[in-house]
Amino acid sequence: MLGAATQQALRDAGHAVDWVRDGSAALAGAASVAYEALLLDLGLPRRDGLTVLRSLRQSGNELPVLIVTARDGVEERIRGLDLGADDYLVKPFEAGELLARLRAVVRRKGGQGRPVLGNGLIELDPATREVRHAGASVRLSNREFALLHALLLRPGALLSRGELEERIYGWGEEVESNAVEYLIHSIRKKLGAAVIKNVRGVGWMVDRDVPRDREAGP
Repeated sequence: MLGAATQQALRDAGHAVDWVRDGSAALAGAASVAYEALLLDLGLPRRDGLTVLRSLRQSGNELPVLIVTARDGVEERIRGLDLGADDYLVKPFEAGELLARLRAVVRRKGGQGRPVLGNGLIELDPATREVRHAGASVRLSNREFALLHALLLRPGALLSRGELEERIYGWGEEVESNAVEYLIHSIRKKLGAAVIKNVRGVGWMVDRDVPRDREAGP
């Protein structure tokens, strides 16, 4: 029940979510997909959460990890942090706290100190999901938000179609044909053509820094 409620809360917040139910499956998933973060319950079958965390860090995987533990599991929390976890949540927890802590660990991993992501042309607040452009607030759909958020976490970096699809679809969800192009077209209509750039055959990106007086471009 906790897993289902957590998955739904994350999806409602615009995240693509893959949910696995044992430690071995968690390690297999982390090895095959470039996730933004891992919410890791310590009480897992097959391989417990601490074993999963130790294996990730020993393999050089720096995926941000937010561990979930029981209220009386102080020693487990200490061990988890010492093994390389980025933060922890005590069960039961509120969806709002989960989302805030996930935003924080993902932001730190991306080298972003400020809670609001931006590049001088647009600003995106992951907490409120507000996007501002040219002084106006713009409303995005869940998948538009997820795609733009992924790009703004790594300004200046090209993300491929596959990398963007991983950010907007979870396992078991049918990937729609040309979904990335459609979402980017929709975002450009709302925010301007200069917001997202394409390198044909490679991927898409947002500029690292844009002069504030530049509101349009080729």
